[in-house]
Amino acid sequence: MNPFTPQKLPPSLSSQNWQKITMKVSEASAALAYYNGILESIINPSIFLSPLETREAVLSSRIEGTVTTVDEVLKFEANLKPESILKENDILEVLNYRKATRSAKDWLMRDLPFNFSLICAIQKELLDGTRGKDKHPGEIRKEQVWIGPKGCLIEEATYIPPEPVGLKSHLDNLIDYMNLVDQEVLIQTAIMHAQFEIIHPFLDGNGRTGRILIPLFLWDKKRISSPTFYISEYFDEKRDLYVENLRRISDTNNWETWILFFLEAISVQAKRNSEKANQVLSLYNLMRTKIIDLTKSPYAMQVLDMIFITPILRPPDFIRHSGLEPKSVRRIIAKLKKENILTSIVKPAGSKAEVLVFDALFEIVR
Repeated sequence: MNPFTPQKLPPSLSSQNWQKITMKVSEASAALAYYNGILESIINPSIFLSPLETREAVLSSRIEGTVTTVDEVLKFEANLKPESILKENDILEVLNYRKATRSAKDWLMRDLPFNFSLICAIQKELLDGTRGKDKHPGEIRKEQVWIGPKGCLIEEATYIPPEPVGLKSHLDNLIDYMNLVDQEVLIQTAIMHAQFEIIHPFLDGNGRTGRILIPLFLWDKKRISSPTFYISEYFDEKRDLYVENLRRISDTNNWETWILFFLEAISVQAKRNSEKANQVLSLYNLMRTKIIDLTKSPYAMQVLDMIFITPILRPPDFIRHSGLEPKSVRRIIAKLKKENILTSIVKPAGSKAEVLVFDALFEIVR
């Protein structure tokens, strides 16, 4: 098997079944538009839906072999350390994923271009201080790599990405394609993601970087009002098919199967995301009334926002992030515990702070 040479974009799709593709585009567009309507009804979706963002980071990282859960990540942030260094490394990779996503959003909000510098910045942040830190983060690879069973020789590879010498021209073509304004955006997104994975420009982090780009690209193209679209659940469930359909492009130039698969992923996950967002929104409205009535505090809304942003927390962190007086926080927490809104998962002991969980939100996120 020789290194693959990617087709120049846009690919020729004249032989594809456009009736089938058009139907899928229509279905995915409608589901995405409905989800976006929910996003537009939320004051700050990137904060409000942050537990779902953490879940996306967990699932996308799991596709690449990282093994952790939303619970473990949020407990780690509440200073509950895992038992092993291996588990901690997995958690740090998930936190890097979330941080890289947020940094990329800030980049685009400053009206900086959607270019390869942004992509390099995403990949560099993903690998910061983790197991890929020695694989030249943020740099285009200068050596040949191959994909196959762990530890396999190049002769045993299932796919060999392009040679390093031609990477720059492939990437320039990809960026030019991403900047086209006359494309159907969902098909353009499908092709963008596939071509990035085919090019495989980095020594590590290509899969995660490529999945981070999907909501950012949809946001940049004005198809969603916030880059809070979570697609990795579908890819994780259909992992073998995800890889197989990408490989069909390099094996037989079969773009149709990949595009249809990607559009189905958008459609399914838009519906799932809508359901989750509606559940979070309903819970928020319910808790707003309940907490205001229960605490009769002018700080009720700050408390409400805090437990939605950080559903596992320690009172000292609550005090630090909310800026409220410790006495007020302790009084409010006592009332929330009495009503079982917050549950203690770690009791205070000496200098060790109590750890609390907002179970109702966790049930939705799980």
